[in-house]
Amino acid sequence: MKRADKAVRIHQILDKLYPTQPIPLDHSDPFTLLVAVLLSAQTTDVRVNMVTPELFRRAPTPEALAQLPVADILTIIRSLGLAPAKAKNLHKLAHLLLERHGGEVPQSFAELEALPGVGHKTASVVMAQAFGVPAFPVDTHIHRLAGRWGLTRGTTVEHTERDLKAVFPREAWNRLHLQIIFFGREHCPARGHDLEACMICGWAATKRRIAEEKRAAKVTRQKRARSRKPAA
Repeated sequence: MKRADKAVRIHQILDKLYPTQPIPLDHSDPFTLLVAVLLSAQTTDVRVNMVTPELFRRAPTPEALAQLPVADILTIIRSLGLAPAKAKNLHKLAHLLLERHGGEVPQSFAELEALPGVGHKTASVVMAQAFGVPAFPVDTHIHRLAGRWGLTRGTTVEHTERDLKAVFPREAWNRLHLQIIFFGREHCPARGHDLEACMICGWAATKRRIAEEKRAAKVTRQKRARSRKPAA
């Protein structure tokens, strides 16, 4: 089956499963979304949502965040991965929003990606979900699923983003980003997944991909079994 044909069928399945797509990161405006997405790097959305209520209570605006010492920011977000770097980036980001953008979140990829701690994926999420600009943010989870489904052979998220944009309609990019994330969490996990029984992998994944993942899962099980075996 060609990639374009796969994309049409996958799009239909995801639209049926997820006719509406809530943004999993709690926020109230473009600024709080930007902060939440920045914090989500190498951290689950659930954990981010545990720390942002206090952070946004104390710093709901760039002005308030700029006045909050880095040490205080770190105390609030300490449970997150890469917390020290994120605290410093948030403090610098708040100052730059005030200095360069009048305290507003910029509405361009270039200006967003010039902010501390903001890469292309973070900028894409903000552009898509805060401003409605068509974008296809690709994280490691979407990258993995796109590979499983035979929609890309890319070895990088940048390559995968280009491939996904090529096979899905532009007007659907923003919702597909969220739909694929939810599908991965609920139906297509990274480990212990039976590709042949999956409602998408079962027909979209190649026989080679299914065999590769079976072998990898077998090796993982063997390693775990050896690690649990008591020493003689």
